[in-house]
Amino acid sequence: MSLAAETAAKPATSAHAIEAVSLGRRYGDVVAAESVSFSVAKGEFFALLGPNGAGKTTVMHMLTTLVQPTSGSASVMGHDVVRDAEKVRRQLGMVFQDPALDERLTAKENLDIHAVLYGIPRAQRAPAVQQALTWASLAEVGQRRVRAFSGGMKRRLELSRAIMHGPRVLFLDEPTIGLDPQGRRHLWERIAALREDGMTVLMTTHYMPEAEACDRVGIIDKGKLVEIGAPREIIAKHPGAKTLEDAFLKLTGRAFRDEEATAHELVVNFGKRGGEHTR
Repeated sequence: MSLAAETAAKPATSAHAIEAVSLGRRYGDVVAAESVSFSVAKGEFFALLGPNGAGKTTVMHMLTTLVQPTSGSASVMGHDVVRDAEKVRRQLGMVFQDPALDERLTAKENLDIHAVLYGIPRAQRAPAVQQALTWASLAEVGQRRVRAFSGGMKRRLELSRAIMHGPRVLFLDEPTIGLDPQGRRHLWERIAALREDGMTVLMTTHYMPEAEACDRVGIIDKGKLVEIGAPREIIAKHPGAKTLEDAFLKLTGRAFRDEEATAHELVVNFGKRGGEHTR
């Protein structure tokens, strides 16, 4: 049984994997997110799409207990993100936009630490680590220091680490930033396998083909959720729109290519930290 299949076999606790009700976050006078409401069904692949600074990452951070909401509520697998923060963390896996590996350590050592932090029983740690390395196609380089890895290898390692403790929900924040086409394809294949095994996935992305491949998309602008639905449904709602990018422009007043230009700066920064396009 695959890592994701074992995860999917866990008992359900809620009608939805993710629920947000009037979720908001303020920083003084700055509104980062306001009255954001949506739900994500179990096994659904959902994307948050929006201009830079629109509030996508803020919403994700609230859902993953990294930031507390200042208004509204949210739950992951039936657990409140504020009252039951520890239970929420046990239910989720997270791949951050910025690399979050200790590059001084080997791939195996990075996974060993994660296994301890998430309370995987001692007798199960070695098999879990080996399974994670195999799943990421890194078994042969498990003893190699991560600083020697390409960007694509690092991303696969981060993804395998995120699911090795058996989460029900996977959060991906710009997961393919900085990867070359081959690295993006390899990572996407593994994400697709998780989806087929029933994993619930919430992703932020600046890459339009990735958003179009999701079951549903939520478009955020200026901290508010302005549209939600399957990509084809969103396109159909806006006369003259032929693509999701056309609908995005009508809703936000901004061409997606402008967002991609800004995202290029993120790619460059990722590359300076060892992203695959520098290899």
